[in-house]
Amino acid sequence: MSQGGAAAHKAARPQDQGWAWMVLLAAALLQALTLGFTSCIGVFFTDLQRDFQASNSETSWFPSIMVAVLHGGGPLCSILVKRFGCRFAVMLGGLLSSVGMVSSSFCKSISQLYLTAGLVTGLGSCFSFQAGVTVLGYYFVRWRTLANAMASTGVSVGFTLWPLLSQYLLDEMGWRNTFLIFGGILLNCCVCGAIMRPVQLASGSLLQSPKPGEEPGRRAEEAQLSNGASSHPELQQQTRRTACLHVLQKYLAFDIFCQNKGYQIYTIGVTWMMMGFALPHVYLVPYAIQNGLEERRAALLVSIIGFINIFIRPLTGLLSGHRVFTGRRIYLFSLAVLLCGLSNFICVISAEYSVLIVYCVILSIAMSGIGALTFQVLMDVVEMERFSSALGLFTILESITLLIGPPLTGLLVDLTSDFHYVFYTSSFFLLSAALFMGLSFCALEKKNKLQEASKVLLANPSKYQYNEMTTEPQSESQSPPAVVYITSI
Repeated sequence: MSQGGAAAHKAARPQDQGWAWMVLLAAALLQALTLGFTSCIGVFFTDLQRDFQASNSETSWFPSIMVAVLHGGGPLCSILVKRFGCRFAVMLGGLLSSVGMVSSSFCKSISQLYLTAGLVTGLGSCFSFQAGVTVLGYYFVRWRTLANAMASTGVSVGFTLWPLLSQYLLDEMGWRNTFLIFGGILLNCCVCGAIMRPVQLASGSLLQSPKPGEEPGRRAEEAQLSNGASSHPELQQQTRRTACLHVLQKYLAFDIFCQNKGYQIYTIGVTWMMMGFALPHVYLVPYAIQNGLEERRAALLVSIIGFINIFIRPLTGLLSGHRVFTGRRIYLFSLAVLLCGLSNFICVISAEYSVLIVYCVILSIAMSGIGALTFQVLMDVVEMERFSSALGLFTILESITLLIGPPLTGLLVDLTSDFHYVFYTSSFFLLSAALFMGLSFCALEKKNKLQEASKVLLANPSKYQYNEMTTEPQSESQSPPAVVYITSI
């Protein structure tokens, strides 16, 4: 083997083996500490509502802001990842999450809780979670689908443990001391970030290292400044406009959204889906308590969802990683969203504990497919080099619906005093999103096949044509036969 080949092999060695599996373990723990943490908010819903004398709509703003910032801080996370690397972003996120929860334990009003636990903790969770997802794409190539599925099992572990721990601590010492303890637990995100050391490419450059000198827009701007062109107001304004467009293209991937139809359909579909996806997680525990269940048994429902997810998510990842589903994972994702929407009708039928357990089992299976495939489908429709930017736009759009979905539904519950509207609303958004994504990708696939067939036909016309010609040799100057039969595919 040549020296260049040996160097390339040595540089690419961390991928799919060795330290990559430690990074996978850290990413799974990160998802348990960030995405899984939001599952326990419903446990505190009734206590917060009683202590602050707040309505369902006002109380639901707290988890809505946290989840929306967790998903919508993608552009800021993209900037941090590109400038300072995934390790720095994860550790900064852990610090912010801890500070937010410690501060929330001293809040005197529900509006202060919006700022501390909602904004600060949500932003810290966003940095840790999204940087952890991004680093998996660098550490895994061959086993990327399985790695994403295994990392997402951390969410399942979080869904299982956070509600049980929250209910125990809530009964023993109240929600304020519980939030204080949560601040210490979330500091473990910094430990996970320390494990995520930068991956080295074959060329010797670091994937997560900042590259401030490689921005063409900035070089052009500096060239104009050095030539004195910026002294003219019009040229200076044009330079600023160009710089802004460059930043939007780099960190929010608007160019991909406009040009890539697959990314466009998927982003719109998931954004619409998130309007109803979070509703059962916020209102399931209050719904069960209102119908006469004990608080411990109500919290156990969320843990059942997480426990089943632990086993179903890896199976979903293995299934979707099979070559049969290459290029067809979006249909598995749409099927999971469809099942999730249909499962909500079970809660409308009855609020008995046994029925709610059946609902949690079916919902957990559907959530396993959604959780295991969400980022894998995004990696399928976008190049890995632009994944961080595409993830930023993807999450900031879905955060808008995550923010307004639970409060609007809570307002509907306040007006009607009927929790059934929570599940009606959730089913509407989930079912419509599943049908939109499935049918749109099917139409897009057919359109692409027709375009490819037409290109091949134009490029190789002789392959698809039959010409009846005489057997006698003809000179170049001789005219072609008068009768020509052509058949085209």
